[in-house]
Amino acid sequence: MDNAKPYVPTELGTENVLTLLVRYAIPAIIAMAAASTYNIIDSIFVGQGVGDMAISGMAVASPFMNLSTALGAMVGVGASTVISVRLGQGKYDVAQHVLGNTISLNIVIGVLFTLACLPFMDPILTLFGASEATLPYARDYMRVIILGNVITHSYFGLNAVLRSAGHPRTAMYCTFLTIILNTILDPLFIFTFKWGIEGAAWATILSQAVALCVQLKLFSRKNELLHLRRGIYRLKADIVRQTLAIGMSPFLVNSCSCLVVLVCNNRLLQYGGDMAIGAYGIVNRVLFFFVTIVIGLIQGMQPIVGYNWGAHLNQRVWAVLRYGMIGGSIVTTCAFLTAEFIPETVIRIFGAGPELTEMSVHGFRIIAAMFPIVGIQMVIGNFFQSIGHAGKSIFLSLTRQLLFLVPLLTLLPMWWGLDGVLWAMPASDIISFFVACGMLLWQMKHIKAHTPQTENTKR
Repeated sequence: MDNAKPYVPTELGTENVLTLLVRYAIPAIIAMAAASTYNIIDSIFVGQGVGDMAISGMAVASPFMNLSTALGAMVGVGASTVISVRLGQGKYDVAQHVLGNTISLNIVIGVLFTLACLPFMDPILTLFGASEATLPYARDYMRVIILGNVITHSYFGLNAVLRSAGHPRTAMYCTFLTIILNTILDPLFIFTFKWGIEGAAWATILSQAVALCVQLKLFSRKNELLHLRRGIYRLKADIVRQTLAIGMSPFLVNSCSCLVVLVCNNRLLQYGGDMAIGAYGIVNRVLFFFVTIVIGLIQGMQPIVGYNWGAHLNQRVWAVLRYGMIGGSIVTTCAFLTAEFIPETVIRIFGAGPELTEMSVHGFRIIAAMFPIVGIQMVIGNFFQSIGHAGKSIFLSLTRQLLFLVPLLTLLPMWWGLDGVLWAMPASDIISFFVACGMLLWQMKHIKAHTPQTENTKR
């Protein structure tokens, strides 16, 4: 072992909960919001530099890209949760091996995904709703993204580990670095080099590659509690099993999102054509900006919840959950207010034409109709993930995006056409919200019944 005294984030179990949540969540929120902003920036540059059909092409490629990201999130989120719990238990050597296994898993899964998808690019994109007009754009964009798949996986995975290792600000700075580089490279590649939509994809991958180098340099420091060293990269069955079991929840969330967008794109193509897909893509990017803020809040919660759960400080766990639900609801309520009062102002930023703008505004108002409760449902689902109850988190992920939404996407358009596709989303939000609340109430009763009266209740 190294002689240098490692940094141990013991304040996770002792400091005021609200103070901790602000300290950990704010950097993650800023990082996630900034990451979402660079996706919006991509769309703006593509819309202004290539055109409306290119926006629709990106909308078609988006779920395929999210599926790639889902695999990285599965490893990163799973590993960060395991690390948080092990640090809370004082098992630092195990946490060290989780870091090494995170790197190895991301490389293996990333390579396999690339080899599996690259030869079948056109059929996959057609399945996701690409038409003859949008397929060339979607193909050019995704070819580059898939080739850089390992970089994307590793970047997202190590950023999650950084937060659990007590470096939330460093994770935020890495995200900032990708955004700054992407914002510089986008216009350079699209307008100056005339690379079109491929330029946006190359800007994304190269930006993440630079940030990944920074992460690897940080984890190479031997005075860090978690650092790169020999003997930690060989995959261990127990670590892989725990990582994938916990990370399966965000993977299913993203995978279900891909399936939902697949179904949604095909229904939109049927009832509204390529422009309807482009409009949905724009609305998705705007709403995802607010969703990523909630995700940032959840990422800030995760190490605090995981550490205190591992240390059996359940009262502190409940305090984090309460603050998280309040914060999540406030953020998604802001999305609802934006959609209802200033939708056209927001949509026009993308440089879309009149028809695409009109369809986007209409869809924005409908899809965001029940958004105030979405933040609460997201926090509850990820709370179960943070305490290691992966099955419950997976179930909640499936209810909102698969069990309820897909049938509604099939049934409602039969009566209301294009509006039926749009109204299926808020209808699913309502049902899944009540299911999540019911599960949380049961879990609260169970945990409180097993919480010792002598437990440290310091907040």
